[in-house]
Amino acid sequence: MIKNSVSVVITTKNEEKNIGRCLESIKNQTYPEQKIEIIVVDNNSTDKTVEIAKTYTDSVFNKGPERSAQRNFGIKKAKGNYVMFLDADMSLSPKLIEDCVERISDGIFAGLYIPEIMTGNSFWGKVRNFERSFYNGTVIDCVRFFPKKIWQELGGFDESLIAAEDWDLDRRLAAIGKTTVTASVLFHSERNFSFKKYLKKKAYYAQDILKYIKKWGRDDPIIRKQLGLKYRYFDVFTENGKWKKWIRYPHFMFAVFVLKFLVGANYSLIRIAGRLKNEEHRL
Repeated sequence: MIKNSVSVVITTKNEEKNIGRCLESIKNQTYPEQKIEIIVVDNNSTDKTVEIAKTYTDSVFNKGPERSAQRNFGIKKAKGNYVMFLDADMSLSPKLIEDCVERISDGIFAGLYIPEIMTGNSFWGKVRNFERSFYNGTVIDCVRFFPKKIWQELGGFDESLIAAEDWDLDRRLAAIGKTTVTASVLFHSERNFSFKKYLKKKAYYAQDILKYIKKWGRDDPIIRKQLGLKYRYFDVFTENGKWKKWIRYPHFMFAVFVLKFLVGANYSLIRIAGRLKNEEHRL
């Protein structure tokens, strides 16, 4: 094992539009290339995702059924001292891996949060970036860079969770060591923001969130922050002087609340439809 080597694990499924940009950003890091390992874990893509990935790395695998299993599989294969996990629609700023290693190699921190910049020129893409900027390093965020030995100590991602598996790992890691936020950032593509896809994605993961709540308990203080109205709709936007930001951009803040309302309303409609369907079956 090369000292201070880093394994970057990317999970994919039909990401031919994004995977090249993601992998290119890893190849263009200021950190020595021989110390970076790229691992792609695909989930039965039917497009050219795997074909493109194989032009960047030989470590391309197929695994399902969900992200938690994909990430665990990829990290098990990892040979690096440190692990970073990404989604295929993310790309790295040039000094990010170098910054991560510098911050964590002295052993003070067990994990690193990486600020995300949501890219996209549409109005709603800018709204998503504005919203995400309030979450860095909070309980709504999750660590993305940590020593592999920490992941082994924690037992990896909980594969019974489809939703909030990153939150679950994050809180277990924070319980055994300190965390901090990097100065360098990663970019998360919102180039083709679609209300339909956004709401569908949120609804899909929301349906499984009860497993995460059951694991930690409804009265758990972190659960109450992550999923409670008070923190999600008010405190996270005002704590530590962050209220100054949304006062400067009230139109963005209003749009954030519109998005949140639509997510909540869509989820409620899905639950109501599910209950009605169950009633029909009983009849």
